[in-house]
Amino acid sequence: MPYIPRGGRPGLLGLAARTAVVAGTANAVNARMAAHQQAETQQQFDAAQYAAQQGAASAPPPTDLVAELQSLSRLRTQGLLSDAEFDAAKAQLLR
Repeated sequence: MPYIPRGGRPGLLGLAARTAVVAGTANAVNARMAAHQQAETQQQFDAAQYAAQQGAASAPPPTDLVAELQSLSRLRTQGLLSDAEFDAAKAQLLR
């Protein structure tokens, strides 16, 4: 029997093959997009962590404001600071 090409719609095997190609392509694209988004999110997280570490490293250590003011007051009462110097130092601390 000679081969007679079939016209029209594909057969069951052709339809299954086309469906498999479409599904495989969709899965591959979905996996690639998920990997890209995960890498981008990780990069943003790493940048935020680096910025937080740099900010913490460059920030001055927290000072005990009350202790500093008491120390300035003692220096003023001992006569080592003038009233103007005390006011300037106090203004500097309160900023």
